[in-house]
Parts: sequence; structure tokens; C-alpha cells
Amino acid sequence: MKLKDIQNTFHKALDSFYEKEEIDSFFFMLIDSFYNVSRLKLAMEPDFKIENQNIIIDALNRLKQEEPIQYILGETEFYGLQFKVNNHVLIPRPETEELVEWVISELRDQKSEFRILDIGTGSGCIAIALAKNIPNAKVYALDISKEALKIAKQNAELNAVEVKFVKADILNVSCDEYVSALQKFDIIVSNPPYVREQEKQLMKDNVLSNEPHLALFVKDENPLLFYNTISDFARTTLNDKGMLFFEINEYLGNSMIQLLKEKRFKNIELKLDIFKKDRMIKGEIANE
Repeated sequence: MKLKDIQNTFHKALDSFYEKEEIDSFFFMLIDSFYNVSRLKLAMEPDFKIENQNIIIDALNRLKQEEPIQYILGETEFYGLQFKVNNHVLIPRPETEELVEWVISELRDQKSEFRILDIGTGSGCIAIALAKNIPNAKVYALDISKEALKIAKQNAELNAVEVKFVKADILNVSCDEYVSALQKFDIIVSNPPYVREQEKQLMKDNVLSNEPHLALFVKDENPLLFYNTISDFARTTLNDKGMLFFEINEYLGNSMIQLLKEKRFKNIELKLDIFKKDRMIKGEIANE
């Protein structure tokens, strides 16, 4: 079957779901991944045929169900690195790349060894990007999900970095004792669940139907649950002058400033993302 005919089939099936340019982008990503056929190659050989078309037709059917292309491909890019993904982990976002860049910028010119803990690591994207770009860092990563940690470990191997992965529930009191046994940290970073249930109506169906709700949502009545717990945890496990970094809900920036002030963090800084939304916050531990 000609790939050009399959491309036409894509448009007939998906025009009511996606923009034309997006459909073409999906198609070219898939043929490159499945058949090693680039967009340029197809342009130069418009009659190019494939025999095993079942795999791309299956992908088309998954796109019709609005499954994210990253899950169909089984991979995505984050901070210039390749990551395996499936429906047990969130698809890494550009905003999270900004959080990683912020942490790296704080440590870039420092020579001493750093101990970093990533809480709620998911695919491992934050921990692995930090380990790859901060050679003098010893990186630990924690998650409650066994399936997420399985993917994260594969991603660490894929990107040739060493990260110590820990299965633990940060909301469980015993987690404090377990992680504290790993000694103290210089940096704690987290992108915890922060989408309130009331905000589901603002989200796209492909996210709601496919990405893990465990990693996305918190109850409306306690939206800062993870931030409150992690901040308390950080006060006991960060070294003096240690730093705590969060990705946050864009609507709760002022609430996060207040929370960190109440927890006695210093030099609190709220940062906008590329879309001009409150998205990141940092606080520092200091001697009382």
C-alpha cells in the first residue's frame, strides 16, 4: 500500500478531530518511527509502498480515540533527551523543562557535589535531565507508582545516567524516616499533582482519558496537600541553604508564597512560564 494513500486515509479519518497540519505531523512522526521513512524521502518517492500497514492503521485508530501521539510512539523528547512514556506516567511538558532549567542555572557555576531529590518523578524526566546536566550531582527520585518507576529506570538507562530510585508515598509519615536515611539533600524538586477537580472542565479530553489521574489531580478542598507535606519534609531533610523547587498550579501562586512563608522558607521567588503564568516557585532553607 502506498504511504501517500495512507496519508489521505489519515485526513479522512481525523479531519474532524485535529488541524490539517497536526494530522500531517502525526503521520510523518509515525512513518519515521515505524518504517524509517522521512518526510523528505516520501516527497522524493511519492509512490513509496509498505507491506505491513497494520501497525500504522492501528495507530490511526488510536488517534481517533484521541490517544496522545507520545503514548502511541511510546516515546517523547524532554530537555533534549529521549524518554519512554506510557499511560502510567505523565507526558513531560515544556513548562517542566523551564523548572529543570531554573534548577540547573542555580547550580551551573558551583563545583561541590550536590545531592538532589525529585519527589513524584513519574517518567524520571526531571531527575534524569538534572543528572545529565549536572555532573557533580548525586540524584535520587521518589514515586509511589511501581509502574512509573519501571519506566523511569528504563529512561535512566536509555540516557546513561545514574539515579537512585525509591518507591515511597510522600504522604505517608514513614516515608520521612525512610528517605531521611538517605541523608540530607541540597536540592528538593517536585512537580506534584496540582490540578483541582474543578479544573477538569478546562482540560482536553485526550489528557483526561489517557494520562494517569493519580499524577494530575487533588481534591478541591485541599489543593496544596502535596506542597504542604513536601515543604514540611524539606525543612527536615534539606541542608542549610538548601533549596526547594516546585512546579505549581497557575491559579495558586499567591497561596504558594504564603505557604512557604508560613513554613519559614527564605528568598521565596515565584516565576512565570513561557505562557506568562505563575508556574514555578523556589524557597531556601536558612538559619533561624
